[in-house]
Amino acid sequence: MSGINKVILIGRLGKDPETRTFEGGVKKSSFTLATSEYRKDKDGNRIELTEWHNIVCWRNLAEVAEKYLNKGKMIYVEGKLRTRNWEDNGIKHYITEVEASTFTMLESRPAGETAPVATQNANMGNTVPQPAMEEPVSNETDDLPF
Repeated sequence: MSGINKVILIGRLGKDPETRTFEGGVKKSSFTLATSEYRKDKDGNRIELTEWHNIVCWRNLAEVAEKYLNKGKMIYVEGKLRTRNWEDNGIKHYITEVEASTFTMLESRPAGETAPVATQNANMGNTVPQPAMEEPVSNETDDLPF
């Protein structure tokens, strides 16, 4: 039996995406995402707890992030946890990141403009734009016989 590695986050970007282009034209965008929750302390005061997440997007998903995302935007992100390590001057460093497979902008848009939804195809590394998931609004009522 194999395991499941899936992360779902909704939060605000802590900074504009930083995009790098590697040999062969492969792009990587990185940014931080803040998620917050509220609790009460022992005195009953409401306190905010913020967790910061490192998000990484690759290839065409990185291009979409570079074009549309900026500091403060609220987004929905799906991906998987990845831990990298490297050695610098004999000191071993570790970082855990969320490798995004899709994200959706959650901010309201001007009338007539839809928010881009980007999905990374895990097998081919391509980004496939998808329509925003919104149910059509209808003022008609159905006269169903049952």
